[in-house]
Amino acid sequence: MSLFRRGEDRVTVDEARRRVLDAEAPAVLLDIREQHEWDAGHAPAAVHAPLSRLAAGAALPDAARGRPLVVICRSGNRSRQAAGLLAGRGAEAVDVKGGMKAWAAAGHPVVDERGNHGSIA
Repeated sequence: MSLFRRGEDRVTVDEARRRVLDAEAPAVLLDIREQHEWDAGHAPAAVHAPLSRLAAGAALPDAARGRPLVVICRSGNRSRQAAGLLAGRGAEAVDVKGGMKAWAAAGHPVVDERGNHGSIA
């Protein structure tokens, strides 16, 4: 059974978090921002795969392969592009409206590369 409803391509940050924490069929929160953005602050459970690498043909990280993907960026623009790219490769992918800015504004956790409190630039 699919974790995503047919025709659905965008989710809220609260729905994204719910899907990632789902005990039965967790999705992968795929952060497609560039390294410096990731280092400054990302969701603790996220998997990193910069859009620049994905667009150049790079494979998904092992932790994201064969799993539903909830794709996130800074504000929701690049993640929409990445979700389309990944869906074109056969992945089950949706993007997060508002991106990491909305994630942080909703009070969801953000950590830096050392695991300390992070920020979204």
